[in-house]
Amino acid sequence: MFFVISKIEQGTYQNDKLKNPKNGNPIVLLVLRQLTRTALFNVHSKKAFGEFWDESTQKKIARRIWTPEMKAFAQQKITETAKPPYIFKLTIVGWIFCLLMLTAMGMIVYQEVKPPLPKPAEYVAMEKAPAVGDIYFGHYEIYKEKGTPVGAEIGFGWFKITKVDGSDFYLTKSTDMSKTSKPKEQMNNSDFEADDLPVVQLSEQTGYNIRFKSADGLTEIYITDKK
Repeated sequence: MFFVISKIEQGTYQNDKLKNPKNGNPIVLLVLRQLTRTALFNVHSKKAFGEFWDESTQKKIARRIWTPEMKAFAQQKITETAKPPYIFKLTIVGWIFCLLMLTAMGMIVYQEVKPPLPKPAEYVAMEKAPAVGDIYFGHYEIYKEKGTPVGAEIGFGWFKITKVDGSDFYLTKSTDMSKTSKPKEQMNNSDFEADDLPVVQLSEQTGYNIRFKSADGLTEIYITDKK
């Protein structure tokens, strides 16, 4: 952010009795105030200050050589100087920036305090612990050798949980299974085979998917929907 510091003249004063301590030349007192300008705001210094200048050489007289009379005269005129029109003032850009910041803060607070959106019914159903009688849609993969997809048995369709024994789940697949993915509405979800698939354990469950996997790693069942 750029900024510019400048001196604003508040008044010019002469006193014939005061001379430059170094050469006796006539001097003039400038009462000044500092103004700092930035893209977002402007700031006037609260206190004014004085500078003595040599009228003949046009050079500033160092404060360290001011006489007591010069100091008293400068203090008198600084005290009489009017107050600045403002100390701190936002620019148009500054107002826009503040409004944007307030809006952003408001959005953050709103996001923190607003009630959570209700979860979809499908999400809630998938979050529930699988139980006997639950019917799910997804696909299964049975490998001949772990990590080798060659010759694997793959099927898409509906599954039904027939038994739960501790961490072991027994699932049977629909009599209508497809070797390729199809919409669940086109698949039979009422008739199931008498024999179960290999026993599996629950390895992952979210509101969007459930994953079962056998202890030997050869059978995996991926669930995406619940009836």
